[in-house]
Amino acid sequence: MANVTAEVGAKNLGGNGVLYTDRRDFYIRPNVVKELWTDVTPFTTVIANQNTISGMKDPIFKMFEHRNPWQKQQFQIAEAASVASGAELGSAVAISNVEGIKDGENLNGLVCDVFADSSGPSGASKGQVLVTNYASSEIKYINLTNAALDAAADDWLVVVGNAQGEGTGSPTPWSDDLEVVYNSTQIFKTPLQITGTLLEASLRGESSELARLRTMKAQEHKIQKERAFLFGSNPKGMSGGFANVEDVVANGGVTRTTLGIVTALNRYGTTTGDAQNKFASTNIDTYGEFVDAMEKVFQYVPTSGMKRAFVGAGALGYWSKQGTSETSSWTAGSGWTANIGDMKRDSLGFNYRSLETPHGMLQLIPTPSLRGPYNKTMLIVDDENLFHAQYRAPKFEAGIQANDYDGVKDQYISDEGIGISMLESHAIMVTP
Repeated sequence: MANVTAEVGAKNLGGNGVLYTDRRDFYIRPNVVKELWTDVTPFTTVIANQNTISGMKDPIFKMFEHRNPWQKQQFQIAEAASVASGAELGSAVAISNVEGIKDGENLNGLVCDVFADSSGPSGASKGQVLVTNYASSEIKYINLTNAALDAAADDWLVVVGNAQGEGTGSPTPWSDDLEVVYNSTQIFKTPLQITGTLLEASLRGESSELARLRTMKAQEHKIQKERAFLFGSNPKGMSGGFANVEDVVANGGVTRTTLGIVTALNRYGTTTGDAQNKFASTNIDTYGEFVDAMEKVFQYVPTSGMKRAFVGAGALGYWSKQGTSETSSWTAGSGWTANIGDMKRDSLGFNYRSLETPHGMLQLIPTPSLRGPYNKTMLIVDDENLFHAQYRAPKFEAGIQANDYDGVKDQYISDEGIGISMLESHAIMVTP
């Protein structure tokens, strides 16, 4: 068949002229606009639904804390000492680093196991002693072991119990006090504004530009709160006090800021020992290190038996890769595989996956705010020691423009913060 050639001057859908620029309708769904994220603030959603405290009397607030001293009662001796079975130490030895009990006569009568020092009590017990004759931070003790006891300088005496003599009076008492931690709310304002002409315009994509801006700015208000609750900082931090918290003046008004939980953990978190709650990527290089880390994370088990972990995409990907052919997994040969569940949707509206660890269950929640430098971050929280502080109820203020302005100006405003207590019950971990 011969080729058919279009006649000169025939009409077509060419890329020029009024036919192209004005008459054609390219919009397949002209009133639908897609967004990248549907739920941008899972952290704020969780804490606001779990525990919101409103009706506060002041935007700067205090919280009481108490750590039971009997969790760890121990002290060190300053010099080597040798004593026979059943005998009392000849010369008193100085003590230091008294934990969980006050340095004083109340040490008399304590029964203690003796351990070698390796940045804390370690190894098998060398024997057991009964503390006697306390005076001026020095003690003597009786060897309760059925063999000679050779203690070294810096050995730890870890309290087992106490044994008092017949007919003796009551031992010297001691007590502790409550501790106080601080935080504050901060004022968030997110404005939007359009002209009266744009307000009346007939538009594609979104029929009302005002409605579109209100939706967008509502999400912006939420994400800025979320970031503040995670990464916010203030000069005084949790140790608080009122002197310098409100010393920043802007536009003639006092400015407050809330201390975020990531900032608090990075500032006050512990990197070693039993109380460790700040883990670098080098702390989970091996399966053994991972097990040890999870032991510390779950030593304070919440009522639910599960902890929530807000994760960046890199951290979620790290756990998803473990035990697969995609990576040289350190779980190989351990008898344990990273048992990570399918993606599910919580009743509060965010997605999550479950990770079974040797010591407890983690609910991994992808968190858009954990991006960039926080991509490999896991923020593990204890719901019972975290709350949403609301000094003033959030509100939307419509039509706040000046009388002579031809248009509409609105704003979202809230005065909110986060309350953090018992910091050791929370943890932050960076995956490799």
